Amino acid sequence: MKKFNIAIVGATGAVGEELLTVLEEFDFPVNEILALASSNSVGSTVNFKDKEIVVKELTHDVFKEHKVDIAFFSAGGSVSAEFAQDAVNSGAVVIDNTSYFRMQDDVPLVVPEVNEEDISLYKKRGIIANPNCSTIQMVHILSPLDKLYNLKRVDVSTYQAASGAGAKGMRELSDGLREFFSFKLHDFKAKVFPHTLALNLIPHIDSFDEDSSYTKEELKMINETQKIMHKKMAISATCVRVPVLRSHSESLTLTFAKEVDVDEARKALSKEKHIVLMDNIKNLKYPMPLFTANTNETYVGRIRLDLHSKKILHLWCVADQIRVGAATNAVRIALKLIKNKEFKASHS
Repeated sequence: MKKFNIAIVGATGAVGEELLTVLEEFDFPVNEILALASSNSVGSTVNFKDKEIVVKELTHDVFKEHKVDIAFFSAGGSVSAEFAQDAVNSGAVVIDNTSYFRMQDDVPLVVPEVNEEDISLYKKRGIIANPNCSTIQMVHILSPLDKLYNLKRVDVSTYQAASGAGAKGMRELSDGLREFFSFKLHDFKAKVFPHTLALNLIPHIDSFDEDSSYTKEELKMINETQKIMHKKMAISATCVRVPVLRSHSESLTLTFAKEVDVDEARKALSKEKHIVLMDNIKNLKYPMPLFTANTNETYVGRIRLDLHSKKILHLWCVADQIRVGAATNAVRIALKLIKNKEFKASHS
């Protein structure tokens, strides 16, 4: 089997480390791993298949020097903006986890279970964009139901974990909880989040758009969903940060052109690859963040018809946003890419 030279940009971050884990778990055909980060992390190590890999500095020439085939970027939009083209120019295909390229017309935005066919569009720029974490788990569920009943409108409320803000977000939540149990929470000063997250909910993720009063996180879900599904449907989102360490949850209200058969909808979702149906209310079985962390599936439950319209379906889904919403989706894109007959590894 052909093996590939892989670069991880942002290798010491939460998503970068998860990418290494998922590549190993999926037995991706790796020849060489190039771990890249800023000069502050040079000399530190990351692990891959029981080997320590020394982190090198991200430079404009490093991709050419190491003959990279696929470069995963997960170090922030400004880093992708500056260095992604260098990777492409050296012959690599970039799979970018940041928001920088997502809505650019000539860059495909891909969730393989939904729009695998778009992967071949990477040839235009040499770049494939990975969607927002909340978008990925949502479109995974929307797609099979849209095929059955013709989706007309989506109303979604998200319940997003602290790790969506990276390791520093998780630390701030943990620090706040520790201060609470020390009876000092009133003195706690939030730095990562706009307010204290411990024992709290914050209906505010990313900055507000002045024109619409939606946050950028909410607008990402709206715009990215339409691009991935190739469908201009009505979508509204409310994104909330919750005091959970890992895994995002979503409450979805879906309006269709046709009346919904709930049993048929459940069956369709249960057959979908990488979706786990967990919908047994008699035994109190439904998805929750605590039990879905560190998994590669999207869990769905609480599936029920609206009380007033048979064209409206309500459901609840949960997925580990560092995996399903970032690393796992990126690796699944790469697995589809290397099976694409048009993909020619430049260096392997």
